[in-house]
Amino acid sequence: MKAWEIRDAFGIDALQCGERPDPPLQHGQVRVRVRAVSLNYRDLVTVKGGVRTLRLPLIPCSDGAGEVVEVGPGVTRVKVGDRVAGIFFQKWLAGEITAAHFASALGGALDGMLADFVVLHEDGLVHFPPHMSYEEAATLPCAAVTAWQGLVTKGGIKAGDTILVQGTGGVSIFALQFGVMAGARVIITSSSDEKLARARQLGAWETVNYKTTPEWGKRVMELTAGEGVDHVVEVGGAGTLEQSFQATRVGGTISVIGVLTGFTGQIDPYPVLRKGLRLHGIYVGSREMFEAMNKALAIHRTRPVIDRVFSFAETQAALRYLESAAHFGKIVITV
Repeated sequence: MKAWEIRDAFGIDALQCGERPDPPLQHGQVRVRVRAVSLNYRDLVTVKGGVRTLRLPLIPCSDGAGEVVEVGPGVTRVKVGDRVAGIFFQKWLAGEITAAHFASALGGALDGMLADFVVLHEDGLVHFPPHMSYEEAATLPCAAVTAWQGLVTKGGIKAGDTILVQGTGGVSIFALQFGVMAGARVIITSSSDEKLARARQLGAWETVNYKTTPEWGKRVMELTAGEGVDHVVEVGGAGTLEQSFQATRVGGTISVIGVLTGFTGQIDPYPVLRKGLRLHGIYVGSREMFEAMNKALAIHRTRPVIDRVFSFAETQAALRYLESAAHFGKIVITV
C-alpha cells in the first residue's frame, strides 16, 4: 500500500509518501480501496506538530471513502463492492462519548485514511448516501457529523429557529445546509463578501462581514430585533466566544466546536450565567449519529460543498491551500 506519513519530523514539507506492507485481515476487519480523502483543520494541526503525543510514523487524515475489496472472517455488516466511509472514532458506535473512544480516532491515535488501501474493523464503517460520489462522501466523517451532532443530536434545532454560523469552512457550510434543511433561519459570518454571497446562494438568511463589522454580536442582535439567535455554531474559540455570548438569546445554546483563533485566551463567564446559556462541547460524533445524518442527506439529496479537488501526489499543496483559509466548504484529495 502507498501512504503519506508523518515520520521523523513535523511540517507540510516533511510529510513523506512511500510504501507500507499490506496488513493481513484479522477477524471482523475489512480492506478498503480508498478513493477520496478530505481535509480538516485538525489534520493540518497534526501534520504541523500541534499534537506532540502522537505515535510516529503516522498516516494522517481522519476522513475518507472508498470501496470494500476484501473482508476478513466473521464480517457481516459489509460485503465486497460496498461503498463505505470510515467513522472518525472507530469505537464510538452509539451513546455518549467516553475516554476510551478518544483512543480510536483515525489520523491521531490510529493511522488515518491518507493511503490507497486501509484496513478497518467492520464496525468502523458506514454506507454513505447512494447519490454521492466518493469525493462527496469523503467530506462527511468529521465536518458533517460534527455539525449534525451540534445542531441536531444535541441542539435539537427545529423550523423557525435562528442559527448563527461562523465562517465558511467545512463544519460551517454543513451547519448552514442542515439549518436550511430544518427550516431554520441561518446567519453566517465571514471576512469575504464573495464567500457571503455564495452562502446566500446556499440559503443563508442574513450575512455579516466580521472584518468590516468587528462587533458582529451587536449586528446579530439587530438582525434578530434584539432577541438574539437560538443557537451558535462556535468554531473560533476564545477569540470569538465573547461575540457569540452577545449574539445568543437568553436560554440559547452555543455548540463549541473549533479553536481557529487559538488555544489560549481569557473568557468572562458572566454572560453565560446572566443569560442562562448552554455551552455544548462537540467533538465529531458516533456511528449512530453518522447513520442518522446519512438518512437525512439521502432524503434531501443534499450534496456537500467541495471547493477544490487535488490529486494524491498534490497532498502537500492541498494542505497549504487549507492553511491559506481561502477555501469555501471542503478540500478533497482523490486517491
